[in-house]
Amino acid sequence: MAKKRHNIKSSAPDRLIGQGVVVRNTGSAYTVRLDDGRTLNCRIKGNFRIKGIRTTNPVAVGDIVTVKEAADDADFITDISPRRNYIIRRASNLSKESHILAANIDQTLLVATIRDPHTTTTFIDRFLATAEAYSIPAILVLNKCDIWDDDDRELGEAMKTLYSSIGYPVSIVSATTGEGIDALKNILSCKTTLLAGNSGVGKSSLINALVPEANLKVGGISDIHHTGTHTTTFSEMIDLPEGGELIDIPGVKGFGTIDFKPTEVSHYFPEIFRTGRNCRYSDCRHTGEPGCAVADAVSDHYISESRYASYLSILEETSEEEGSDKYRRPF
Repeated sequence: MAKKRHNIKSSAPDRLIGQGVVVRNTGSAYTVRLDDGRTLNCRIKGNFRIKGIRTTNPVAVGDIVTVKEAADDADFITDISPRRNYIIRRASNLSKESHILAANIDQTLLVATIRDPHTTTTFIDRFLATAEAYSIPAILVLNKCDIWDDDDRELGEAMKTLYSSIGYPVSIVSATTGEGIDALKNILSCKTTLLAGNSGVGKSSLINALVPEANLKVGGISDIHHTGTHTTTFSEMIDLPEGGELIDIPGVKGFGTIDFKPTEVSHYFPEIFRTGRNCRYSDCRHTGEPGCAVADAVSDHYISESRYASYLSILEETSEEEGSDKYRRPF
């Protein structure tokens, strides 16, 4: 994936302030922590959004940016340094655009719950596939184990076995009781980690358990819909006491993949990709072709039916978009 530097020309005699990392994005303003430790509230020039950048947020938390002071004393982000990596999803309300979740991260941690609310395997698989597509290591955390009954515990252990067998680290934790928190601290130590999940899965409670001084507001669960309420309304980088940072983003209801090619979808499901090497035909898409090793593995329960269903749902979407260039990667 090409890495480009995005420059913005301005007619004002701007004064260079320095470089720093974006630590907060409210959608209309950005907080930048400069290399010297100072923090500045910055804006971006209006034309920054229309220079071929097909995302709802051209600047993301984690970006390394250049800040200048304009003639009116306002501080502006004028340049983004080449990104080491980034992760995106389809924008929730603008299907033709993407939304950058975070940039320059070491790993991503997906928080899921068995109940109150229930995180679907479809959501989990779409997130993990996107992390694979952008070569970002992913960790799955099953939160709220303190409220599990016996059936929930059995399901949670089954999910841990499934995703661990594929190669994803899985932690079962409780932000309320502290179960599993110390082990999670070791996983996060000295790394920049994107923290993601549906609304209501306990991301804010988890951050409070990891960083007590953060004191984030915690939301409740709808009694009618059994879904979470939004407490995080902007993206923010939070420093960890043991070193490293968490990038907290607003909870999302669904996870739309973007820029996947039909021939590449299987690459983002490690167990399907490995098994697919044994298919009769090298271009097998695992949708009923003769000699398909993946279909046999699903029948024999070596590949999870839920994972295979998630694969097929993404494949169907990308096949509908095949031949169109409107979903090219934004950078």
